[in-house]
Amino acid sequence: MELTVGNKYKLGRKIGSGAFGDVYLGTNITTGEKVAIKLECIEMDYYQQQLEIKFYKMMQGGVGIPAIKWWGSEGDYNVMVMELLGPSLKDLFHSCNHKFSLKTVLLLADQLISRIEYIHTNNSIHRDIKPENILMGLGEKNNLVYIIDFGLAKKYRDSRTNLHIPRRENKSFTGSTRYASINSHLGTELSRRDDLESLGYMLMHFIRGNLPWQGFRGATRQQRNEKVGEQKRSTPVEELCRTFAPEFATYLNYCRSLGFDEKPDYAYLRQLFRNLSLRQEFTYDYVFDWNMLTLGGNHNEQETREDRDRRDGHHQHTSTTSRGVLPASNTATLEVHP
Repeated sequence: MELTVGNKYKLGRKIGSGAFGDVYLGTNITTGEKVAIKLECIEMDYYQQQLEIKFYKMMQGGVGIPAIKWWGSEGDYNVMVMELLGPSLKDLFHSCNHKFSLKTVLLLADQLISRIEYIHTNNSIHRDIKPENILMGLGEKNNLVYIIDFGLAKKYRDSRTNLHIPRRENKSFTGSTRYASINSHLGTELSRRDDLESLGYMLMHFIRGNLPWQGFRGATRQQRNEKVGEQKRSTPVEELCRTFAPEFATYLNYCRSLGFDEKPDYAYLRQLFRNLSLRQEFTYDYVFDWNMLTLGGNHNEQETREDRDRRDGHHQHTSTTSRGVLPASNTATLEVHP
């Protein structure tokens, strides 16, 4: 029997699952357009489901935010029909033998800082930045980085008064243990700085291939969170980023130094990594490691300038403030149909 959603979309095979529901491949019956259909049981946390839809609606029109095409209820399920996206960074990281080249990490960092800035500009924080929630686009947008899953998002500022939420302690842990900020482990109310700190840990995981607190176990989830939090606090940033470009340590130290209600300098952070790209003579050609695998190349062969200098015996550390080649901005016009 053919299952349809909203009298407009045909339900296909399951392509993903999460804590709150499953995602299916769908097809627009009229146009043939492929979409993603997220089904969540109505008996689940209804408030949480509506909150995620609210955040998606709030973010519509932003680059790297999936278009919501329809939402509503069908039988025993709440349904959200979304733009179909490509693989997650978790899947791509696995395909690349659990390590990304410096160039790929910098390409991702540039876009992700902008995505997080856009979310923050909309008075919201994501609170769950991790590889599973970062997807690549499809077709002509296959080099565009998307952020998904606003199930843990929260407004940090009142859109009418611009008043920041108050700092509170003894909050429950929020996020994913591996990438959560130190504040989350300490039970401190999260704010803009914490999304960026989580991004920093994710970038270091990509370039290192691992994190010092990976594989920690505990009798309970709380014990594991506490052990990971202790390791994060006891691992100096310089040790975490040792043997890698100093910009990574600078980034994390900056994030950790931000005040609770302080606005991050996103342009400074982007430029920090862009200057590193210039020093390595990288270009923003949007050729990621996984593209090299598709083309039959080896992403480990993407030698940096410092690697070449070291190999040739004349390693030189330089600093530059040139702007370089910046990625193009392509804002999409999206329509939302309730």
